[in-house]
Amino acid sequence: MSHDTGVDGPRAAKPAARNQSSSLRRALAVLDHVRDHADARGVSLTRIAEDLGISKSTVLRLTGPLLDGDLLTRDRETGWFRLGHGALRLGQAYLSSLDMRSVAADPLRRLQHVVGETCHLVVYDAPDVVYIDKVENEHNVRMASRVGMRMPAYRTAVGKAILAWLGEDDVQDVIDAGMPPRTERTITDPARLAAELERVRMSGYAVDDRENEPEVRCVAAPIFDHTDRAVGALSVSGLTSRMTPARVREVGPMVERAALDISRVLGSSRPRRRANRLELRSEIRPDGRPESRSESRYESRLESRSESRADRGTENHGGGNLP
Repeated sequence: MSHDTGVDGPRAAKPAARNQSSSLRRALAVLDHVRDHADARGVSLTRIAEDLGISKSTVLRLTGPLLDGDLLTRDRETGWFRLGHGALRLGQAYLSSLDMRSVAADPLRRLQHVVGETCHLVVYDAPDVVYIDKVENEHNVRMASRVGMRMPAYRTAVGKAILAWLGEDDVQDVIDAGMPPRTERTITDPARLAAELERVRMSGYAVDDRENEPEVRCVAAPIFDHTDRAVGALSVSGLTSRMTPARVREVGPMVERAALDISRVLGSSRPRRRANRLELRSEIRPDGRPESRSESRYESRLESRSESRADRGTENHGGGNLP
């Protein structure tokens, strides 16, 4: 028996394995390109080849198995490519295995470790939010919230974070359910609520400035599902002595990125669009500092507005917001 045959066999197989791996990566790149660039007609062979920097013959070779597996389909008349029903089955199988609480568990605890304050996860059940997870702070003081508790959306940061991305009818349902004051800073005027939701959309996160609990500030960001609908929110809550306006400006983008990370896993396309616009990474840096900050007036006026309102007091119909 020759030892060369036994040794050469595995060695000869390695280049083949590498070639197969390279082909798989390029085939997946084609699949991703069709996903991201196909319109109602699909995407042409020429564009795929040009955008990916490969020949048309290579594209045809790579798409063969994808067509066989129904991950792609090709129009018989135009030759353009679209996602196939096999991709839909994969997506449905992926989504059916998801649970927001389990998806958010690690980002929620990671965020709490970074900021050192109580973090919450909620889902929307109009006109309220329902707390489904909570990670306590490292201080002696505990928040009054608990898992299973319901709160009106209009007076919480998590609620406003969600409402900002829902339709006018959804917001009107909340208004029609009533907006009684919980504290002297609770927003109770629909017009002021509408203005507040616009500021949330501009900044990417919502602030509850002592609107639900007298000495507590909360910062929250929305979580989107695979249909890009706001279905939940993530928040950081703390006493005003620690959650100062300056700290709110630091924490806000961190909460937003954590929520976007959860949304991405849930299948939303918003994280990619938001990250491109703000040039933010959808993750928390190890030191907990934001990569960059939104330059919106919403953030830049936080501290001055809060201080001036603290000096002169506020009215019940909506003076409690930081922005």
